[in-house]
Amino acid sequence: MQAIEISHFGGPEVLRLVQRPVPQPGPGEVLIKVAASGINRPDVFQRAGHYAPPPGASDLPGLEVAGELIDGDFSSGNPFGLKRGDAVCALLAGGGYAEYAVVPLGQCLPVPQGLSVLEAASLPENYFTVWSNVFDRGGLGRSEDGSPESLLVQGGSSGIGVTAIQLARALGHPVFATAGSDEKCRACETLGARAINYRTEDFVERIKNWTDGRGVDVILDMVAGDYIGRELESLAEDGRLVIIATLGGANASFDAAKLMHRRQTVTGSTLRKRSTAFKAAIANELYERVWPLFAERKLRPVIHEVFPAADAAAAHALMESSTHIGKIMLRW
Repeated sequence: MQAIEISHFGGPEVLRLVQRPVPQPGPGEVLIKVAASGINRPDVFQRAGHYAPPPGASDLPGLEVAGELIDGDFSSGNPFGLKRGDAVCALLAGGGYAEYAVVPLGQCLPVPQGLSVLEAASLPENYFTVWSNVFDRGGLGRSEDGSPESLLVQGGSSGIGVTAIQLARALGHPVFATAGSDEKCRACETLGARAINYRTEDFVERIKNWTDGRGVDVILDMVAGDYIGRELESLAEDGRLVIIATLGGANASFDAAKLMHRRQTVTGSTLRKRSTAFKAAIANELYERVWPLFAERKLRPVIHEVFPAADAAAAHALMESSTHIGKIMLRW
């Protein structure tokens, strides 16, 4: 099969098209003939040498694919009744930049009604991540008076960002988002968020004005660093800050006394190294709670550009430019 491997750590140019043996599924695993693969920021970190795959995972980058189930073990852990020939999308721990990929069956989902296989390939990494962190870990739900809680998304025009905005809005929550240009802010607004250009506006001040000084209930943060202290200023009492990346740095300082008095929570997580059972549980929640929203046209994939798989280096260069809005994809 053809695959894209990291020849050595470095810039986008280190990605190269190679021939690899087709992987073979083991117990509880299936083989997917890949039609499309999603590009995600962790792929860039892996290519640069900053995010090694977990033990036992493929050394190839790629955390999400969609395509046809062609072989594997369908005997157990198959809540969706998947079978050979079905079109699926899947979350991987690695190996997605290839014509064939092996994945635990529990991490596969049927392609949502009304979506193409290419569109479905843009979903798993972002939807698993957002559901796990915004709704499970962050607990976005209803206030004591029954009103919907609010969400602030840092980086609203990213793949994670457009997913978080759409999903929270589809479930009835007020959403705010930051982005780095007026064009990106308009894109966030089109998806249903009130947007803040972080290059020209102070998101703390804007959130306080928009919420009458109360703050938001949950913040999804991909920046960390010196954002954390400012985010705590933007959180309501009993608010939850969920950190899923450290693009602004891993170290931070904040007023712990204020955090205590306002009963705020700071938490974070990564998904790649979690167990198959953990990811399968998220898949079940997505199938029950989220997949119907695609059929109802309350959610839609936002794809910025599709590259031939051989042009993975160009796709990574676009990712690093941060000029995109939504997902960047590879087509096999």
